[in-house]
Amino acid sequence: QVQLVESGGGLVQAGGSLRLSCAASGRTFSSYAMGWFRQAPGNEREFVASISRNGGSTIYADSVKGRFTISRDNFKNMVYLQMNSLKPDDTAVYYCAADRQSTPQAMAITYDFWGQGTQVTVSS
Repeated sequence: QVQLVESGGGLVQAGGSLRLSCAASGRTFSSYAMGWFRQAPGNEREFVASISRNGGSTIYADSVKGRFTISRDNFKNMVYLQMNSLKPDDTAVYYCAADRQSTPQAMAITYDFWGQGTQVTVSS
């Protein structure tokens, strides 16, 4: 069992930056690939970024590639999402998720544990 708690969301102007954090409980954090997803009102949950167990491999949605960076610290049981050059279209609730597979995963159905989410609002 892994419990995930996101933080770092908020209101930011277009072009600004935010850093989301996800704190994971348990001593098996390094056994999970980790991902970030987001869901805007009226939309389905969509993939943002994912990172492998050891942090050596990452994948990104085309919509955030070059602007967002996912990273993790297995000693601190933390995963991060650095978001730069934010756009109003990035407005959503952002969720952290854990997947028992070793490699990054883009499909939400493969993830085993989810956090409660943190709201990100980007004003124009």
